[in-house]
Amino acid sequence: MAAWASSSSSSLANYSSSTSILPRTASKTSCPFNSHQHRPVTSVSLLPYHRPSTSSLSWAQKEVGIRIGWNIGEEKACLASALRTSAVRQLTGSLTSAEGLRFGIVVARFNEIVTKPLLEGALDTFKKYSVKEEDVDVVWVPGSFEIGVVAERLGRSKKYDAIVCIGAVVRGDTTHYDAVANSAASGVLSAGMNSGVPCIFGVLTCDNMDQALNRAGGKSGNKGAEAALTAIEMASLFEHHLKL
Repeated sequence: MAAWASSSSSSLANYSSSTSILPRTASKTSCPFNSHQHRPVTSVSLLPYHRPSTSSLSWAQKEVGIRIGWNIGEEKACLASALRTSAVRQLTGSLTSAEGLRFGIVVARFNEIVTKPLLEGALDTFKKYSVKEEDVDVVWVPGSFEIGVVAERLGRSKKYDAIVCIGAVVRGDTTHYDAVANSAASGVLSAGMNSGVPCIFGVLTCDNMDQALNRAGGKSGNKGAEAALTAIEMASLFEHHLKL
């Protein structure tokens, strides 16, 4: 038994001396296909590769890693700069050039407790951004379902640079809510597409009255004011950059 153990130890020592423990990436000389003789591989990897921890790296290795990081950052900066070349035009509307623009507002009378504060928010916003009162026309309709057809008529008149559509649809016990909400959204979209004038969707679609009131000047802001801001930006974009 002792003789067998001694023989095994000797064999293992001879094997270790004739082979080298290499990292996972083999050198060119160890590849059997680098030469035309196709020699068998005599250098094998007996241990799995473990990525060294940061603490075990030398200062030179850390320095190389830092410089690689810098190079990657420089490449990203160069790429971003290339995208902002003078050959690329970026067109945006302006909120500071609203003078002379005309706006129409279509308001649903249904749920007036909600739509009236929305209208007031839109009018206040137009005033803050130097839109004159005589450049804003307000048209009342029975409900949100009727907003689309009136908005399209106003757009086709070519008197307005943008149309703000204001309404409030609150979910009830039947599926009537879904029909009105979907029709109002598609109607406003169609009005803008067919007239070529931006029609801004300012119709609230809420589960209950509390949600609607919160969005009509409550803790969630005033969606009428937000719709007016969108109208100013879109009207400016069309007037100064996309005018036919």
